[in-house]
Amino acid sequence: MKDIIDLSALELAKLIKKREISAVEATRAQIEAIKEKDSQYNCYITVLEEEALKQASQVQERIDSGELSDSLLAGVPLAVKDNICTKNIKTTCASKILESFRPVYDATVIEKLKAAGAVIIGKTNMDEFAMGSTTETSYFGATKNPWNPEHVPGGSSGGSAAAVAANEAFYALGSDTGGSIRQPAAYCGITGIKPTYGTVSRYGLIAYASSLDQIGSMARNVSDCAAALEIISGHDPKDSTSVAGREYNYTKALVDDVKGMRIGIPRDYLGAGLDREVYSSILKAAELFRNKGAIVEEFELSKADYATPAYYVIACAEASSNLSRYDGVKYGFRQPDAEGLQELYKKTRSEGFGSEVKRRMMIGAFVLSSGYYDAYYNKALKVRALINQSFMKAFESFDIILGPASPMTAPKLGESLSDPLRMYLSDIYTVSVNLSGLPAISLPCGSDSKGLPIGMQLIGRHFGEKDIIRAAYSFECGL
Repeated sequence: MKDIIDLSALELAKLIKKREISAVEATRAQIEAIKEKDSQYNCYITVLEEEALKQASQVQERIDSGELSDSLLAGVPLAVKDNICTKNIKTTCASKILESFRPVYDATVIEKLKAAGAVIIGKTNMDEFAMGSTTETSYFGATKNPWNPEHVPGGSSGGSAAAVAANEAFYALGSDTGGSIRQPAAYCGITGIKPTYGTVSRYGLIAYASSLDQIGSMARNVSDCAAALEIISGHDPKDSTSVAGREYNYTKALVDDVKGMRIGIPRDYLGAGLDREVYSSILKAAELFRNKGAIVEEFELSKADYATPAYYVIACAEASSNLSRYDGVKYGFRQPDAEGLQELYKKTRSEGFGSEVKRRMMIGAFVLSSGYYDAYYNKALKVRALINQSFMKAFESFDIILGPASPMTAPKLGESLSDPLRMYLSDIYTVSVNLSGLPAISLPCGSDSKGLPIGMQLIGRHFGEKDIIRAAYSFECGL
């Protein structure tokens, strides 16, 4: 049998259910792997050794009693991105301003996972307040890519992606505002899925941009990703954007069959700026789908070039509003030497936020200011509507859309921070999905000449998760 930490999440769950491995054994093995490896990769901000072993013991009792007989991942440890609230456990958003913040409640996704018998092993590193594409803006130091520690793992869910890739987590939760699950999944050679907006509750997710943020799952393969997403999906009355009246049995879509499926490849995604090795891998993936009976064609996706500027205007505007609550009064870091309320605000926010967060808040405040609202923010909203229309038109002809998850493989540490514009452009293929609220999955489709993973992205129509999961699973089976 494989070592415990080399098992997939579903493999481990089956062995736990058969009483061949206990939840406590699995959790202990995972903790030992974290102790052995995490000093090299810095995937975690908080590791919950004692709490996780206690959880595992309680879950094992529920498994033994038969309470969790229908649970997909009972007893399997997971990692949680540190912008998702966990009761009485530090939730920092990788920021100094929330360094000691302990929520008094669990996010809805955490409640669902606990009910399903999951064991939370720790909270993962991320770009501060999810603002970044490399996990280098974290107050707690950069996370490194397990494939090559000189390179970034992507971001902002880089800690979750690296933990899964390094076998420091069987699966993980991330959040995706403009590609923050899919891009790090691509850089780290794992699978990550961003569901349709409204499919997974955002209650307890500390907001970056509320109309774009969505929690999703990250794992070593498509099956584990689908199982985790099935657990956390569903309507939540505590989230006004949550969609009611839908079923989310994603594991039923794990079928190796794409015969007759219509797959479109936007020509706009294959032009200038795309690394040639990434381009070659995408074409090979398209050929694999053709060989399995899919109909694959190229097409023009209009307005694609406007997605990145529209995204950053909207995201920064919403961030400027959402982060105004961190002022040194209600909770979090407070600068102790301030005299008067205005100075308290100024000093607390100056010292509590990192440079990338400040940059985006300033951009957001600017585009919302009098005289610039119509020129920037209002125009970005109109572009967002046009991009959504372009996707809707594309889905009249295609079932799913295939393209790269990132224009390149993982850059070296330090390269992106020295050139913020380059970092922003690394999201060029992912942000339009968030602007339209569509589901998308990233999965490995090759590697470059340096041995770094290449990821492809499959985009579905609204609530078309089963289509992209079926296509991703079929691709995985064909490798």
